[in-house]
Amino acid sequence: MKVPESGMPEEAYWESLFDIPLILDRLKIDHSVEHVAELGCGYGTFTLPVARRIQGILFTFDIEPAMIAHTLSRAENEGVRNINAALRDVLATGFGLESGCCDAVLLFNILHFPKPEDLIRKAADVLRPAGRVLAIHWRSDIATPRGPPMHLRPKPSDAERWANAAGLTVTVMTELPPWHFGVALAK
Repeated sequence: MKVPESGMPEEAYWESLFDIPLILDRLKIDHSVEHVAELGCGYGTFTLPVARRIQGILFTFDIEPAMIAHTLSRAENEGVRNINAALRDVLATGFGLESGCCDAVLLFNILHFPKPEDLIRKAADVLRPAGRVLAIHWRSDIATPRGPPMHLRPKPSDAERWANAAGLTVTVMTELPPWHFGVALAK
């Protein structure tokens, strides 16, 4: 299922909108993390930097074959070998991974569709006991150069409510300048 307002701009412009090291540092994505699942690889904007930081496999899923091909091509060109990319509609069918296999699940700029709590539940299912769902989204309190319309954007309080409904707890809530906020949700 395609998420509303999720079209991708030109790659260099897209990647200029994120302070990727800051985001990964604040969400504590480092070598202590083993396996990670990511919903929506896009251009590999986060896929490759995350794969470089973790010690295990990064499972990434997208509904666009061209995005998967692009991400895998970038990974090959940059020598990143721990990415497993697959065409999959996670919103419709789940991650298709063994329950409890991941330390983290990345939901980046994706929580602006109907019933995001269902997606958070699907993400929680693949987490190990101390695992975390890590989400970022465009802020709803300021104008941003991209992102869905303001009325579709979740607020940090929404993420907390959805986490609680999925049996998770917010362990990190942080601003990710200049345009995002981030949350870590733990089992």
